[in-house]
Amino acid sequence: MKILVTGAAGFIGFHVSKQLLSRADEVIGLDNLNDYYNVSLKEARLAQLQRERRFQFCRIDIADRDVMARLLVEHRPDAVVHLAAQAGVRHSLTKPHAYVDSNLVGFANMLEGCRHAGVSHLVFASSSSVYGANTKAPFSVHDNADHPLNLYAATKKANELMAHSYSHLYGLPATGLRLFTVYGPWGRPDMSYFLFASAILEGKTIDVYNNGLMKRDFSYIDDVTESIVKILDRPPGANCEWSGDAPDPASSYAPYRIYNVGNNQPVELNYFIKVLEECLAMKAKTRLLPFQQGDVPATHADIEDLAEAIGFRPTTPIELGLPRFVDWYRSYYGK
Repeated sequence: MKILVTGAAGFIGFHVSKQLLSRADEVIGLDNLNDYYNVSLKEARLAQLQRERRFQFCRIDIADRDVMARLLVEHRPDAVVHLAAQAGVRHSLTKPHAYVDSNLVGFANMLEGCRHAGVSHLVFASSSSVYGANTKAPFSVHDNADHPLNLYAATKKANELMAHSYSHLYGLPATGLRLFTVYGPWGRPDMSYFLFASAILEGKTIDVYNNGLMKRDFSYIDDVTESIVKILDRPPGANCEWSGDAPDPASSYAPYRIYNVGNNQPVELNYFIKVLEECLAMKAKTRLLPFQQGDVPATHADIEDLAEAIGFRPTTPIELGLPRFVDWYRSYYGK
């Protein structure tokens, strides 16, 4: 297939592009290479992808309506994996307009492009953050999730609603994936595990919020990539049992689905740091801080729908995933 991957120089987009190229798909990689974190890491990922003859890179900002429209119509990809977005919960507290431009305007441009280009399946990244104030665990795609705790989460929930409207109006098959704390080699430097590894190796103090009692459903990148690619090959159809009297948030009478992609194994942050210390053979200097505004105390993914749909479930524990990240980190940075 010919597949457009947005955010191709990003962490997840890089790995998804590699997986698609390895099975002989043609990949059009789109990224604006913004400076939210060190651009050199994005360029290093991109350099690996550009070694493949079936990979074509387009430096484009998805918020540019005219350029996006031309791109989709010119290339007419069979499917789209939309991962480009302004990421980061805490950044959304200080730079809200960046999230509106990329996550709302950019996503609207993507939907319009898919509509006019006749794309057969749009797979897009949502987030576990949409569960917001929900406390029922594990988080289920069949539960209402309408109380986001930060603007980033609100934009991701908006993406799900926007996609559904296009599935309803134009029959666009769309699948939203609520991703849970993805980590691994080539990861994002703004993520806690990356920041912790860097600080521990440099003998610096790490900030540990909520006294390290927060729990996260850490999901290893290879499991997430496998899930995304398998979902891509399974465009959703209408749920014939869907009823407006008791609407299921995870499906529709339109070709639309929502899935959780997580490890289904919440880990306390204090234990995560302990495993990281063992991988680095160094002790962390910690500064325990109170709960931070916009955060959630715990995430836990119910992945039964995902497993049933694709015959695969993420299972890599942090005891296997973190050593792989540390090996890559030491190799890449020479530490």
